[in-house]
Amino acid sequence: MGTRRNGWLEVLSLPLLLLLWQVLSMVFAHRLFPSPILVAEEMWRAATAGNLLVDLGKTLVRVSIAFVVAMVLGTIIGIALGRVRWADRLFSAWVVVGLNLPAIVVAIVLFIWLGLTEVALVLAVIVNKVPLVIVTMREGVRSFSADFDELGRVFRMPPLRRLRLIFVPQLVPFVLAAARTGLSLIWKIVLVFEVLGSDGGVGYRIAIMFQFFDIAGILAYSASFILVVLAFEYGVLRPLERRALRWQSVPG
Repeated sequence: MGTRRNGWLEVLSLPLLLLLWQVLSMVFAHRLFPSPILVAEEMWRAATAGNLLVDLGKTLVRVSIAFVVAMVLGTIIGIALGRVRWADRLFSAWVVVGLNLPAIVVAIVLFIWLGLTEVALVLAVIVNKVPLVIVTMREGVRSFSADFDELGRVFRMPPLRRLRLIFVPQLVPFVLAAARTGLSLIWKIVLVFEVLGSDGGVGYRIAIMFQFFDIAGILAYSASFILVVLAFEYGVLRPLERRALRWQSVPG
């Protein structure tokens, strides 16, 4: 009963946010505070008669490449640092520097070195994202239960079987956490870098709209990408999470 109730609460979450937005837009009626209905109309117009789909496609390609590369590199390095203590001590300062290096500095430096290119933009995003994945995966490996490792040794499991049954299930929650935080961070950074220098994309178009104080257009473009992120969350990450973590709900 509690699970069903929580499910309904989750379904009502987004409509409640839109309702609150609509009420506030009516209370503070102003052209700089458009209603969700007006934003939806602007989104439809931009998609059918404007550049929304083209710009969204460019941003999605950049985000996807940066996301996949950062997740792969960060996961490999994070697992290595979590398993090899001397490597963790040797490179821990590098990770701290990477975590605290301002994204805008990385972008400007790479744009100066490589020019206003796709490679510079995507590489800047990867450099900013990888340390966060490393830290998440490293802490995940450190939290592994020693009892499970001992169980694998007692039953003399082959390495691949131990990886599939013991290592991966414990690591999945941290992979999903890194994916969620990474995606939310990456698309924001991509938008900022597109404002700094690109030939298209959501951030590029928002920068133009900013010059004309086009709040409805800015919110329409932002909402379009948020819808993509929500679709990825509920269409990919949530089902993957339920499937991967079924072992935790098995009665002991």
